[in-house]
Parts: sequence; structure tokens; C-alpha cells
Amino acid sequence: MGGRFAWWMLLPACCVVCAALYSQVSNSAPNQSHFYLYLGNYSDRINAYNYDSKTGEAEPLAMQDELKNPSFVAVDPHFKYLYAVSELDGEVNGGVGAFAIDRATGKLRKLNTRSSEGQAPCHISVDHSGKLVLVANYGTGEVTVYPINPDGSLGPTHQTLAAKGSSVNKQRQSGPHAHEAVWSPDNRFVYVPDLGLDHIRIYKLDAGGQNLSPNDPPFAQLHPGNGPRHIVISTDGKFAYVANELTPVVTTFSRNTETGALTQIQELSILPEGATGDNGPAEIAIGPAGKFVYVSNRGPGTVAVFAIDHGAGTLRPVEVVKTGGTWPRAFEFDPSGQHMLVGDQKADSFVEFDVDSQTGKLTASGKKWQTASPVSFLFVPSAK
Repeated sequence: MGGRFAWWMLLPACCVVCAALYSQVSNSAPNQSHFYLYLGNYSDRINAYNYDSKTGEAEPLAMQDELKNPSFVAVDPHFKYLYAVSELDGEVNGGVGAFAIDRATGKLRKLNTRSSEGQAPCHISVDHSGKLVLVANYGTGEVTVYPINPDGSLGPTHQTLAAKGSSVNKQRQSGPHAHEAVWSPDNRFVYVPDLGLDHIRIYKLDAGGQNLSPNDPPFAQLHPGNGPRHIVISTDGKFAYVANELTPVVTTFSRNTETGALTQIQELSILPEGATGDNGPAEIAIGPAGKFVYVSNRGPGTVAVFAIDHGAGTLRPVEVVKTGGTWPRAFEFDPSGQHMLVGDQKADSFVEFDVDSQTGKLTASGKKWQTASPVSFLFVPSAK
């Protein structure tokens, strides 16, 4: 569960208004280098760091306000409020919390919490207008919609988008498992990778920007047993790339920007030739230059790099890099675009790679930080 849609492609969930947030973060002030780095995790608080984008150094901040298992975090378009799921296990509903960000200190102040209206919420996103929050409940499959109040707190549940069905893997696909809810660049569509159904569920936002309903077509079908986990949309909005959890492949779709429909055009392995053993693809993102796709894989502990053909949208393998651990769940590019942070959930740590913007290749910098089970990363520019 969990994972992350590339943050500079969000406003704050994804975008062509896209280069949008990446540009907004990295150029939020002349020569800005000081950011706050927030880490979603499995503990009782969101972890936070002072981050210097010039040096790639991170220094821990004081512990933040309490929330149980805040595994995935998101921010509003103006970097005033942070939102986090509370991913609870068992036969209980999870939660979602809203926090005000003190941009002078990085401190978070809890505003309120709500039920996620489902079990094991694993992803959260904010629409490009900053009016709606979406939460994907992995355990029971619902996507819950909340309005954002003027003070940044969450209003009562506005909609619950449910699904029914199953797929071929009887252990993992006996019912729907929403793993993410990602906004299209124009804020008109929401894409929900459903691991349990082998669908990318598609919803359309009404003209008033208030209500979501099933799109026509309502989903894109993946190969049975793939178990789609995360999706990322190209900077021009014409293509989408999906990391599948149950089969170690990345699926490429062409995207109709008018109707929201997805059409599969390619599927590639994320493994080096001859690889064997267990695999659990997790995160997928497009690099800052918009030229490369990256996919993490738990088990062998790797990140696969693919070059994008910007005419056809198809991918070409570049390299598969060892991360130094076995469970690289989350990764994120820093505001400079020169570094990638990779979290290892089981090793309770994250490491840094240098990014070659021309080739897309990754080189370990040797930097490593210990922290509880990192699941997601979020950068916020400071007001210092």
C-alpha cells in the first residue's frame, strides 16, 4: 500500500499546470534553498527535516503533532496546509488529518481529523484548486471526498466512491483495493489504480467543481493479475504510466485529454534480464526534466529507469539501480531536481542518489538518514 505520485506533477496531485508545482517549489523565492521535508511513515507522528537543496543535506526537526500511521502526506497549492491519512489495520476504519504549516519553523498544528470511511487508507491528494481532498482506502476500495474549509480543516465526507468486483489472484484480488487517487492536469478527471480489480477507475468532475461521477468509459482494463498500484501522467497529459504491484511491469497508456479515456500501448518488465525472486513494484514518477520514468521495486531493492519517447509516449529501458536495501517503497526528487531521496520501509532509513538530467541515470551519493519506516516524501518551501 502507499506510494507516491510525482510531486512536481501535482497541484498538488498531478499536472501540466504541472511543471507547475515543481516550478513553484523550486522557484518559490530567488535562490531559495531552504525547504521543509515531511515524511509519511508508520509511527505516531509525521517526521520532518530542514532540507538544503544546494547541499542535499537534511537535519531533523522537532517531532510533529500526533497522528497514528500517517503513511501518506499531501499539501495544498499554496503550501499552507498538510493533509495525511491515518492508515489503520484490522477491521476498523482509518482516518485523515489536516494540519496548518508554520512556514517559518516547519511546525505542524493539527486542525482536525475525520474518518476515512473505509479501511487502510493509503493515499491522499488535493485537487488543483485546493478545494477537495481525496483519500484512497486500500482495504475496502472506496475513494472518499472531503471539502476543504476556509481555515484549511476538512469538512464532513462529501462523497464516497465505491467499487465492486474481483480478479484472478484469489489472495490479493478478492475485492476492490483502491491504491491511489490522482487528478488529471486539467482537474477534470481522477484516476484510481485498483489493485483488486485490475482497473484504472476513472471519475469525472462536474462543471461546478464539486462532485465526481464515473466517467464514460468508467475504467481502463489491465492484464488480469497485474495489480495496478500507482499512476503518473506525462507533462503534456497525453500519456500515463502505471506501476503494477503483483506483476513486475510498467504499463503505458495513451490518454485522450478530452474524454479522459486510457488506451494501453505498451508493457515492459522493470527487472534486469535473468532476474528471479519476489518483487513488489511500489512507486512510479517522472523525473524533473520530464524525460524519464522511474519505478521502485521491493524485494530486490531496485529503481528501474526508462527513457520516454515524447512522440510515441513509449518507454525504453535505461538501467536498473540497486538502492542498498530491500524495500524501497517511496522515492522523491528534491526541489533542485539534482537529487532523489529513496526510502526503505523495512530498513527504517532513506538514502540519496544524484540524478543525471541528460541520461536519467542515478548515482548513490553515500548519504543516509535513519527514520521510522518512510512511506512518502513531501517538500514545502520555508518562509525564512
